[in-house]
Amino acid sequence: MSTATASKIFADRIGRIEVSATMAITAAALKLKSEGINLADFGAGEPHFATPRHIKDAAIDAIEKNFTRYTNVAGTPEVRKAIVDRHATDFGSNYSPDECVFTTGEKLALFNAVQVLVDHGDEVILPVPYWVSFKDIIQYAGGIPVYVESKEEENFRVTAKMIEAAITPATKAIILNTPSNPSGAVMSAEDLEAIIRLAHSRGIYVLLDECYVYLSFNGTLVSGGSFLDCKEHVIVLGSLSKTYAMTGWRAGFALGPKPIIAAMSKLQSQSTSNTATFVQKASITAVSGDQSCVLEMRADYIKLRDQILKGFETIPGITCTVPQGAFYVYPNVSKFFGRGGVKSAADIVAELLSKAHVVVVPGEAFGTTDHIRLSYAVSHDVVDEGVKRMREYFASLG
Repeated sequence: MSTATASKIFADRIGRIEVSATMAITAAALKLKSEGINLADFGAGEPHFATPRHIKDAAIDAIEKNFTRYTNVAGTPEVRKAIVDRHATDFGSNYSPDECVFTTGEKLALFNAVQVLVDHGDEVILPVPYWVSFKDIIQYAGGIPVYVESKEEENFRVTAKMIEAAITPATKAIILNTPSNPSGAVMSAEDLEAIIRLAHSRGIYVLLDECYVYLSFNGTLVSGGSFLDCKEHVIVLGSLSKTYAMTGWRAGFALGPKPIIAAMSKLQSQSTSNTATFVQKASITAVSGDQSCVLEMRADYIKLRDQILKGFETIPGITCTVPQGAFYVYPNVSKFFGRGGVKSAADIVAELLSKAHVVVVPGEAFGTTDHIRLSYAVSHDVVDEGVKRMREYFASLG
């Protein structure tokens, strides 16, 4: 099909977005795996742990009891109460069940929030590096991403001063992701509060991607929902995927002002309707039950982080900030550009896959050109093997 023909068929909005880079890498990796190739896979950000037994049992029990019919579009009252109660216990927030919508993964919560808030020409401030889908979701809505560059030498720290400098009369929203995918950077509580108060004073909405909020390694868990007097302009976007190793379950939620949650629910009523009913039951068990599994997983992620950083020290030319949360490392590989025909991070990613059978994601997908992203949510053996293969590959570049 020619470009001219395609332009007559497809709506303009589909041309504003690209295929998710992480999903594209995952597809390429799955193809090689199907051919019997052993991969050291650091591509998709997915816990290597199994979903805890008590959560799986809750889903099985729900199915056995025929809890499989439609529910409220926004989720059952029980799952929404369980979500807001967990959040209140952990962060001191004060949301009611009708200020919560349960979604088919946090990505849908983000997508719906942007769709109901951002119109054509609205500006949305987006710190760099950013999660791959932020830019595309903004552009799909007709919004304009306004990039705020964080500095590697400052551990990709995002500050209130940086955000304030990017605000214009057209600013409608700010998207913050802490801990960060891809860098693992964690915003300070002081900067987070300052940004939220600044936005609130100017009528700007803050969309907080808290997917990794329980995977902060500095001992302090902070949520934007904690600042109760600014609640009118804060939308918390949460996920059970990483916290409870429930990626394939597609369990997410949003917390926010009633009118915005109602608008998101209205949009959801015309798209996915309710999240799978038995997933809602399992999610109640996840957030209401024993949380020791979360602490155990977080402890292992810290060990894996330290292990992979120690491995990078054996590869001359690679530098890497120390992540303070999530389960990603974002090493700088620019010193290898110009060696062995390699010109970019994307070239390195392609060669690591084809020659070393190591799966990583290029920094271009996250808004930077000098980096690659690795998810260390893998087994300790995979970290050792992957680092070994990378060391051999980079040594071959000379």
